[in-house]
Amino acid sequence: MPKELLLEIGTEEIPSSFVLMALKEIEQNARKLFETYRIGFSEIKALGTPRRLTLYMGQVEERQQDFVTEVLGPAKRVAYDEKGNPTKAALGFARGQGVTVEDLCIKATERGEYVCVIKWEKGSETGTLLRKILPELITSLSFPKSMRWGESRLRFARPIHWILALFGGEVVDFQLEELRSGSLTYGHRFLKPQAIPIQDFATYLQALREAYVIVDPDERRESIRKQLVEVASQKGGKPLEDEALLDTVTFLVEYPKVIWGQFDPGYLRLPRELLITTLREHQKYFSVVDSKGQLLPYFLVVSNMVAKDMSIIRQGNERVLKARLADAEFFFHEDQKRPLETRLEDLKQVIFQEKLGTSYEKVQRFTQLALYLASIIDESSKPLVARTAQLCKADLVTEMVKEFPNLQGIMGSEYARLSGEPEEVVKGILEHYRPRFAGDAIPESTSGALVSLADKLDTIVGCFGVNLIPTGSEDPYALRRQALGIIHIILGKEYSLSLNALISQSLQLLQGKLLRPPEEVKKEVLEFFKVRFINLLTSQGIRQDTIEAVLSVEFDDLVDSYRRILALAEFRNDPGFESLLIAFKRVINIIPKGFSGKVNPNLFERDEEKDLYQAVLKIKDLVASAFAQKEYRKALTEISTLRSPVDRFFTGVMVMVEDPEIRTNRLALLDTIADLFRGFADFSKLVV
Repeated sequence: MPKELLLEIGTEEIPSSFVLMALKEIEQNARKLFETYRIGFSEIKALGTPRRLTLYMGQVEERQQDFVTEVLGPAKRVAYDEKGNPTKAALGFARGQGVTVEDLCIKATERGEYVCVIKWEKGSETGTLLRKILPELITSLSFPKSMRWGESRLRFARPIHWILALFGGEVVDFQLEELRSGSLTYGHRFLKPQAIPIQDFATYLQALREAYVIVDPDERRESIRKQLVEVASQKGGKPLEDEALLDTVTFLVEYPKVIWGQFDPGYLRLPRELLITTLREHQKYFSVVDSKGQLLPYFLVVSNMVAKDMSIIRQGNERVLKARLADAEFFFHEDQKRPLETRLEDLKQVIFQEKLGTSYEKVQRFTQLALYLASIIDESSKPLVARTAQLCKADLVTEMVKEFPNLQGIMGSEYARLSGEPEEVVKGILEHYRPRFAGDAIPESTSGALVSLADKLDTIVGCFGVNLIPTGSEDPYALRRQALGIIHIILGKEYSLSLNALISQSLQLLQGKLLRPPEEVKKEVLEFFKVRFINLLTSQGIRQDTIEAVLSVEFDDLVDSYRRILALAEFRNDPGFESLLIAFKRVINIIPKGFSGKVNPNLFERDEEKDLYQAVLKIKDLVASAFAQKEYRKALTEISTLRSPVDRFFTGVMVMVEDPEIRTNRLALLDTIADLFRGFADFSKLVV
């Protein structure tokens, strides 16, 4: 009869960012282990708080599945002589497998009959296996940082204080270092820290709830969300939406209690993002806004305590925030004592990357690259693009950004506005980091877009040039994200640019820094972009063969490649596409490699040749014009009119005849058809 499994690892407070990763990993690892040990189950769920990681598995089989294997030995003709007696080969095989020769059987395979041993291994009881599986599961968990404590050799995110392990209500007895598993859990550290005996999962959830612990993170998150709305409404506002902060505080508390606090309205004169960041980054407070989205002088705290007088907790948080806001205000005013442009020189003291030089050197490189882009996209934008590029990193050396690194760009934009810079520059500084993550907006301004492209490309090409290439999950300079950012900007802005030329320009600006041959770097960077581009398009539901058919012919202008791919993807939905593709593949496959020749209409012998030639002449110029104007769907539609004459040609005409002149002329006719789409896509890569 299936049983439930409950495992809880009780610890010191684990950092909130570690908990969510650990819960995903404990579920994944449990699935793998139970699959490896051939133990069936119907349900699995990972729960947790800062002080506990919990795994629940329902309908776990009491015994692992039996294991049956077949081991093939020598061929039957080798294992037995003409009289059917076992040979030395059969005897040796049986002895090697630990069986008698009588246990051997014969198995028919594609290669003939072979001697075979069937081994049957009876499954062990799950309860016994869990004594080995659960310690293995606990020690399999990885963390960004782990520690040892006392005399223990065990490494974990934080010291483990208890392990609860129940299978069908019975303790799974095992020892992990000095820790022994049991049936006890513990409530909230301050509100109800006593030991609590547990019988099953249902009593576990209820007992912890009564002990001021909501162990289900989804339930905790929704409780916090609901309380935030209720408490903010008491002050005439609503919580500023911040899903990332909500995720963080969910794993900071076991029993959430939301309270409001207030601060001096005078601080509302500080820039909006500065105020929000001060509340969020250091204190994990939610901002409160009115119906128009304007900040109110209140904040929301997610406390892990329930006190008789919550005003004491409120006042404590208000005192802490007051000091933080005073610091922010001080930094803000101190930074304004120096114009932003004077800080550019300070970047000479900031190392961007040891092998690629200082941030000042990087700014000079991508300024030139941005100006190169401007010469292609909009010549008139050069002065504003140059100013944006020169100022966009200057806030890295301000006191405010040193205190709040995630305000880079935001504070630079604010200081540029206060310095009287043009709005295009102000906006460009703010936008040049975009897109920062999947789904983030691309820059709206030309200066922001071109500086963003230049900055990101300089980083990618530079890193490849000094062998800092992403491998597996390692991508310390976020080159994959930056490449996708470049692709999104180019496609979103519809910038017609040569990726090859851009990379060449960047390589030229990086002379003296490169540790590898430029052509080798360029080739790898292009392939790096190609892989990101393919991944992006496949995520949009476009078939892999459609993408590869186009990119094998054109991968330089991303916008043009994207339009071709979309046109071909749409064209594939036509009812007659399959038969057209078959016809075109016949054309492609019959033409020898390196063939060249001109059509001579006087050599046509059959009507099918003449009809096909006239059909080609009719659309040839139309197709060329449509391709030239990038009207790819129109060009493909024109080409599709050849389907019937091509079919009739192959039905009525023998191409590879003995007469070399006639054969060459017919191949030349087919080659003119292939020429129609040869520069658009490689149709041979398409799969019917």
